[in-house]
Amino acid sequence: MTTTASNQPILVIGATGKTGSRVASRLEALGNDVRRGSRSSVTPFDWEAPETWTPALEGAGSAYVTYFPDLAFPGAVEKLEALTVTAKEAGLKKLVLLSGRGEHHAKLGEDVVKASGVPFTIVRAAWFAQNFSEGYLRDPILAGILPMPGGDIREPIIDIDDIADVAVAALTEEGHDGELYEVTGPELMSFADMAGVLSKATGRPIQHLPISFEEFHANVAKSGGTFVADVFTGIARETLDGRNAHTTDGVQHALGRSPRSFADFAAKAAATGAWSVAA
Repeated sequence: MTTTASNQPILVIGATGKTGSRVASRLEALGNDVRRGSRSSVTPFDWEAPETWTPALEGAGSAYVTYFPDLAFPGAVEKLEALTVTAKEAGLKKLVLLSGRGEHHAKLGEDVVKASGVPFTIVRAAWFAQNFSEGYLRDPILAGILPMPGGDIREPIIDIDDIADVAVAALTEEGHDGELYEVTGPELMSFADMAGVLSKATGRPIQHLPISFEEFHANVAKSGGTFVADVFTGIARETLDGRNAHTTDGVQHALGRSPRSFADFAAKAAATGAWSVAA
């Protein structure tokens, strides 16, 4: 389908995040009036400050919704439900929700959006490739290791650029209402496989280091604190059990093309300096 500019503002909630920043930039490049919603933006939006929601939503035609840091956080689903009520009252014509694959709380969030009475599209995403280049795993990669729990479990890791493309299509094209796009990469890979691809892309050896969930918790706590580590470790325990060890056709269904491979992601990230020390 042809992507066209909307005649009403599109609110991007979480516009400073990995997916939100990409969605906002793509929408702007297409000529859309974008409201970048975050705690520090011109359009303030704070999940912990409901008084910011109505001003951000009023007059908008649609919204891309991400919950930071994750829908598994205590109270997240309840806040999302309250937001959908505000969105309906504000007259929004479309909600596009970013959800997590295989996560119980994410599924509850999806159900809230489905029951909101606002037309919707749900993008249920696999584990992000950009966690290696922009997230908490970047520093270990620079040190030559990939420390992850889950043993030899295989994941269809996805390039966030594909998630952004699907979200933009859902926000600007007809034919996506009511769809749930479960999006994955094109192949199943173990973390050892990913380490091999990253070694080739960076030109230096990177080794998968199998760790326990307790060690994973300790690593996350160093950068994000105990509370964040509790939630992310819970998600890891829940999803790294084989339930997601299959690919889907979500990207193909939404965009009419195949998803990008992990090798393509790694080569592009390396070429743009993602793993240079200065970055």
